[in-house]
Amino acid sequence: MAILVEIYAALFDHFGPQRWWPGDTQLEMAVGAVLTQNTSWTNVSRAICNLKAANLLSFSSLQSLPEDALAEKIKPSGYFNLKARRIKNLLALISRDTPSGDLEFFFAQETPTLREKLLAVKGIGPETADSILLYAAQRPVFVVDSYTYRMLTRHGLIGQETDYAEMQSLFMDTLPADVQLFNEYHALIVRLGKEYCKKTRPLCSQCPLRTFEPLLIEDTAPL
Repeated sequence: MAILVEIYAALFDHFGPQRWWPGDTQLEMAVGAVLTQNTSWTNVSRAICNLKAANLLSFSSLQSLPEDALAEKIKPSGYFNLKARRIKNLLALISRDTPSGDLEFFFAQETPTLREKLLAVKGIGPETADSILLYAAQRPVFVVDSYTYRMLTRHGLIGQETDYAEMQSLFMDTLPADVQLFNEYHALIVRLGKEYCKKTRPLCSQCPLRTFEPLLIEDTAPL
């Protein structure tokens, strides 16, 4: 679908590079992928700062930290009890594969194997798993989300019944398998959704994709 290449060019020309994903280590990016579920990155940043301030952003520290104490530290991210449990579930997966918590060793596994293991963790769905793969593991896996769905449906590129895997395939079958490209494209779509292609009252007349037809505006449900 060549139009996806044109859309990327239009978004990049308008917004410029987004420089995602903020994070100093693979562990920080993986934890951030869980924390960002159903919240803004501003809130995630506060939670990450709490962990850093307490010197807790290491595998051994997080693994030994009681779940309720972890929940307290990540409170700014919302749903903190649930997310603390999900982080603990992720740590348990890593420790089964590498008891020392060597994330470089863990992320060295083949992409399909790694994705299957991540998806088997309770509380980690396709978007979170693929965010971990793309940003923490540096694998060319395209992340789609509700912003992606909204953009594609409003431009008539997919039907409303299209699922995550089908949307992901559109991008991965069209674009070269490049980590930086996938990183940038996903970040640009998120920026578009936040500033122009909003769920309600979208700013279509000002949108950098306003020349791409057709434009079908209606309330599109989140992915």
